[in-house]
Amino acid sequence: MKSYLRSLFYSLGIGFLWISPAFAESADVAKVENFIQNIIQVAVTLAGLLAAGFFVVGGFSYIASTGNPEKLDKAKRTIMFSGVGLAVAIGALVLSNVVVDIAQKSFGS
Repeated sequence: MKSYLRSLFYSLGIGFLWISPAFAESADVAKVENFIQNIIQVAVTLAGLLAAGFFVVGGFSYIASTGNPEKLDKAKRTIMFSGVGLAVAIGALVLSNVVVDIAQKSFGS
């Protein structure tokens, strides 16, 4: 257990060697709409990764159901709901981009 934690600690520590500080770079969140867009883009990215994970889990469950109707139905629902969640996340991204574009055209940039 100690060697596992030590190797995990070292591998995480080595990753920090390639991180370099950003010296006085301008931030792109000076405006509220940019801040909100950045948050929504991060949320949609995380939702996409989560949906991909649930697609994989649902696919493995579908394959492993071996004809059991309950497991097969659960796997189908997992795949369906991950698709619905991904569609909602993409819809939120599209809607937020449309609202920001309309706001920038109406109120100026």
